[in-house]
Amino acid sequence: MIPTSTGIVHVTGRTPVVTGTEMLASLVPPPQFDGATFDSYRADPAYPSQEEAKEKLIRFAGVGAPVKRGGMFRRAPKEAPMKPGVYLDGGFGVGKTHLLASIYHAMPARRKYFGSFIEYTALVGALGYKNTVDLLRGADLLCIDEFELDDPGDTMVMTRLLGELVASGTKLAATSNTPPNALGEGRFAAQDFLREIHAMSDSFETIRIDGVDYRQRAIDGTAVVMDEHTYAQTLDAAASEGAASDDSFSDLVRHLAQVHPSRYIRLIDGLDLVCMRDVRTLTDQSEALRFVAFVDRVYDAQIPIAATGVPLDQVFADEMLQGGYRKKYLRAISRLNALTHAAV
Repeated sequence: MIPTSTGIVHVTGRTPVVTGTEMLASLVPPPQFDGATFDSYRADPAYPSQEEAKEKLIRFAGVGAPVKRGGMFRRAPKEAPMKPGVYLDGGFGVGKTHLLASIYHAMPARRKYFGSFIEYTALVGALGYKNTVDLLRGADLLCIDEFELDDPGDTMVMTRLLGELVASGTKLAATSNTPPNALGEGRFAAQDFLREIHAMSDSFETIRIDGVDYRQRAIDGTAVVMDEHTYAQTLDAAASEGAASDDSFSDLVRHLAQVHPSRYIRLIDGLDLVCMRDVRTLTDQSEALRFVAFVDRVYDAQIPIAATGVPLDQVFADEMLQGGYRKKYLRAISRLNALTHAAV
């Protein structure tokens, strides 16, 4: 049963085109982090590394309280200078992106950019390496969310890019689920690129953030799956007040292969609800990774998801959850759980 409300659109019918200029202009924190600050970050007292990370990042952003001096003849102890980059290493759901956005908002920078790793590599693909360097050179701050090195090409491009920007005075802040020296492990022949990976990691001070996934604290840890009747009602209600998408899961996955991941955000422009019919388990790695990138954009936009078929926390085959992309898939599952609960 498929409702006929005028507010229903099909993601599979969208083929967005994004120019390099538009991509550069979009390098700002996602809407859900528009108001992110260090004060609004709620450190879990059970994990002291969260508060410690926040204090270090306040210092990195240059907005901390001035160092108290001693008496007239006493010198305050000198703190070791921070590296040009900070690298937030921790599991998913511990607030790394919130802290990254807090740096972006707090740092008094004339030019600053915030984007996911895939957005920066897409920018290079759209504009060319030299043009990208020329555009970003002189920026005071570059924030990179979800830093991943999934293939040798990305490794070479990003290490060269970041090296040139650091040399010109740009500060870097990045998040990932993988320490910088371990990037690429289990995904490609990382040993062939150790020199580049280590050279890049030398620019960062790694800050570990421990904790539990905050997205799972208020839900039961499983994705909501709807029957056809509930799905139709939910879709119709959302479409009567705004815009909702309706696509079969298999059609959606096929369509993602025709659109560059940097343009996925345009696939969901204006949507208030994303609906997927007949979800199935993904066994193809390329399909799964494209779906992860799509979920990341839906989560950034905080759009609820309604789905039928296989529960979305079971969308990735078991063997995938044991491979090199395990952390990516687990992060996506965490986000899918939260988004499906938001649709109820």
